[in-house]
Amino acid sequence: MGMLVVFALIAVALVLFVTELIPSDITAIGILVALAVLEPQTGVSAREAITGFASPATITIVAMYILSEGIQRTGLVERLGVYLARLTRGEETRLLGATVGTTGLAAGIVNNTPVVAVFIPMISGLAERAGISPSKLLLPLSYAAMLGGTLTLIGTSTNLLASDFARQLPGRGPIGMFEFTPLGILVFLIGGIYLMTIGRRLTPARVQPRADLTDEFDLENRLSRLAVADGSDLVGRRVDEVLEEFEADPDIDVDLLQLDRGTESFHAGSSDLRVEAGDTLTVRATLQVTNRLTDRYGLRQLVREAVDDEDLASDRSTLVETVVLPDSGLVGDTVAESALGSQFDSTVIAVRRGERRIDEGLADLEIQAGDTLLLYSTPENASYLREEGEVALTHLPEGELDLLDSDASEADIAPLSPKTPVAVAIMIGVIGVAALGLVPIVIAALGGVFAMVVTGCLSPSDAYDAVSWNIVFLLAGVLPLGIAMQRTGGAEFIAALLVNSADVLPILAVLGLFYVLTGLFANIITPVASVVLMSPIAIDTATRIGGEPFSFLLAVTFAASSAFMTPIGYQTNLMVYGPGGYRFTDYLRVGAPLQALLAVVVTLGIAGLFGV
Repeated sequence: MGMLVVFALIAVALVLFVTELIPSDITAIGILVALAVLEPQTGVSAREAITGFASPATITIVAMYILSEGIQRTGLVERLGVYLARLTRGEETRLLGATVGTTGLAAGIVNNTPVVAVFIPMISGLAERAGISPSKLLLPLSYAAMLGGTLTLIGTSTNLLASDFARQLPGRGPIGMFEFTPLGILVFLIGGIYLMTIGRRLTPARVQPRADLTDEFDLENRLSRLAVADGSDLVGRRVDEVLEEFEADPDIDVDLLQLDRGTESFHAGSSDLRVEAGDTLTVRATLQVTNRLTDRYGLRQLVREAVDDEDLASDRSTLVETVVLPDSGLVGDTVAESALGSQFDSTVIAVRRGERRIDEGLADLEIQAGDTLLLYSTPENASYLREEGEVALTHLPEGELDLLDSDASEADIAPLSPKTPVAVAIMIGVIGVAALGLVPIVIAALGGVFAMVVTGCLSPSDAYDAVSWNIVFLLAGVLPLGIAMQRTGGAEFIAALLVNSADVLPILAVLGLFYVLTGLFANIITPVASVVLMSPIAIDTATRIGGEPFSFLLAVTFAASSAFMTPIGYQTNLMVYGPGGYRFTDYLRVGAPLQALLAVVVTLGIAGLFGV
C-alpha cells in the first residue's frame, strides 16, 4: 500500500512538473508536506521530510551560489567576453569555438546561469558586428554551459546531489572534487566537436543579423508618431497626467513612450514637461487605437514617419531587450503588477514567448520565465535592472558594442573590482581545500562564504540575494522522495523490473539504459528531480545484477546534465529560447543527436575509467 501511495505522489509531481500549473519549487514543498502527512504509508516522518534543508548537497549549493556571485562581481567574466571578441575578430568558426570553450570552462567552476546571462548580450553583440545570426551561437552557448558542468563536482547542483548518494554506498565517501573530471573532459571535448561540426549545420538562423529590435518584434504597425495640434486637449497638461489618463481608460491599450520637442527627445515616464503644440508623441498602440487617440485628443498621425530603434534611442532613453530569468521576482506577475513600471520606469512594448510575439493586452499578460521583453527605458534604469538580477539583458546598446571593437583601448574595458584578487584567492582556496580532502566540500564552501563577506567581496544582503531559493526549495522538497522510495520498497520494485533487462542485455547496455532513461526524465522534469528518482533505482539495480553501483550513479549524474532536447529541461536552455528566436523543435533537432552521442560516450567512458 505504501509503495502505491508514493508512486501516486510521484505521478502527481511529474504532471505538475511538466505542466507547470504551479511553480516546480512549490510542487516540491507540496510533496514534502504530503510525505509527512501520510507517514503511515510513506514511512517518512515530519523530521525526515525536512532533512533536505539540512542535506550537505543543499547547503553546498547555497554556498556555491554565493561564491559564484563573488566571482561574478569581480568583472572577470565581462573581461573574458571582451578578450573573446578581440580574439575572434568576427569570424564565425572562431567565434563559435571561443563561445563553446570559454563558456564550458567557466561553467565548470562558476554557476552557469550568471555566466550565460553575461554572455548572451556579448555573443549577440559579436554576432551583430560579424553579420551572423545570434541563433547560430546562443543554443551552443547553453549546451556548452551544460557540458562544462560535468568537469568538476561543483559544476552543477546535480553533481553535488549525486555526491550525497555516493556517501551512502558501502566502502566509499562523497565524490571528490575532480574524481570524474577525466570523464567530464571527454564529454566536453566530444560535445564541443559536435557543436562545431554537425550541431553547427543543424542549428537554425532564426533571428536575422543586424535586425532592428522594432523589426525583430514586428512593431511596424504598433509604433506611431503623433503631432500635437494647436487645439489639442493635451496642450498644457503634464506628461505624467497624460500617462495616468491613458492607463485609466479601459477602451484604449496605449503606451506613451517619448515626447520630441525640436531636436530633443524626452522619456515620457520620467518627464515633468507640459505638452506644447508642435510636440511629437511616440506611442505604442494598434492602428485602431491610434485613430481613436487622434480623434479624441486633437492629434495628427505622421503616417510617413516610421519608428525604428534610432528614433527611440537618445541620452535619455533606450530600447532594451531582456529575458526573464528562471528565479526572477517578475515571474507570475502581470506586466501591470510588476515592478518594471513603478520601480524601473520601463515600459513593456512587446513580448516574445517562444515563436509567439505578443504586442496587445500587455498590461494583463502574466510574465513567465524565459519571456523576452522589449522594454523602453532609460540607460540608468536599464543598468539598474541588469544589476538587480531580475532579467538578463540580451542586446547590448551601441556604446557597449564599441567595446567589442579590436581597436578599443584597454582603458575602455570596464575595470576589474579592487576585490578581484581576494575573491579569486578565496575561490581557489575553497576548491583546493576540498580537492585535497582536508575538509568536506560543504565546510570548505561555507568557509568561502564567510571569507567573501568578511573581506568585503560581498555584503550580507548581496550574499542572500545571490541564492536561487527556488532551486534550493525544489531540491529540499524532492529529496524526501528518495527516502520514501527506499522505505516503501518502490526503488526495489522498479529495480526488479529493470533487472530483467540484464537477462537479455550485458551490464554495459543496462548502464547505457539508465543514462537514456535519466536523460529523458531530465528533459521533461528538472535534472534535480531526475537524479532523486533515478539514483536509488540505479544503485539498487547495479547491486542486484552484480554491477558497480558507483558507475551506475555516475551514469545518472551525467545524464542529468544532458537535457538538450527541450527548452524547459535546463534553465540556460530557457534563457536563450527567446533571444535566439528558437522553436521548440529546434532543441529536439540539435539536442537529440548530441544526447544520443553522449549516451555512447559516457557509457563507454564510465566502463573504461570506473568499470561496470
